[in-house]
Amino acid sequence: MPPKTIGPSIGSRLAPARTGLFRHSIAWFLAAIAGLFIVTPWTEMLPNGHWIASIIVTVSLVAAVLAVGGAWIHNLTAGILVTPVVIGWWLQHHRSDGFPVLLFGTTLLTFISYVIARFILFILTSPKVNSEVLSAGIVTYLMLAVWWSTAYSLVGLLVPNSFGGLPAHVHRLYGFDALYFSVTTLTTVGYGEILPLSMPARMLAMMEALCGTLYVAVFVARLVSLNTSLSPVVHGGIQPNPDPRPEDVP
Repeated sequence: MPPKTIGPSIGSRLAPARTGLFRHSIAWFLAAIAGLFIVTPWTEMLPNGHWIASIIVTVSLVAAVLAVGGAWIHNLTAGILVTPVVIGWWLQHHRSDGFPVLLFGTTLLTFISYVIARFILFILTSPKVNSEVLSAGIVTYLMLAVWWSTAYSLVGLLVPNSFGGLPAHVHRLYGFDALYFSVTTLTTVGYGEILPLSMPARMLAMMEALCGTLYVAVFVARLVSLNTSLSPVVHGGIQPNPDPRPEDVP
């Protein structure tokens, strides 16, 4: 008697997982974020480095909109949220009158929160592990570091002397210093040269350390569960169909 074949449910679970407006949109966004992390410290040392930084930031924000897209409602929402961020960044760094820092930080936190939420939803609902899921997991981790660095900058603005160990010419934590402190805290490395002094700053640092540890644990558990559930193991003469019918794939 030939082995039975599991039908539509397995076929739908084997469907490729992808998000974004274009194929590999998340991979493009990952490359943009990685470039932002690598280039930012060098641009701060160049005379006109703020122009290079602004271009890279703009490219990263546009790549984020494309990565969370796919359905028009997601593109529209991301586009609405990112518009004040892009305008605020260019006004803040290229005009003498600038842009309200508190307003810019709030809009940036809102946009990053939406991007992170979309990626986490994609990871949790993906039917299989592929390059898109792995890229989304890495991007989410890096975006968490950016989110917390923005929060530190706002705390440094609202609560003076919230951080110690800053260079003599720096009055508050912002820019690459904030990103550096955020990454070392998220990864629980904590070199200790920058210290949170105020209660809000310490609370954020504590929450970020917990967030970084729990995210890695949950993400790895999710990948293991997906890989285990899709293992080609035959039980009781029943095996998954390696070639699902087109009508089985959503």
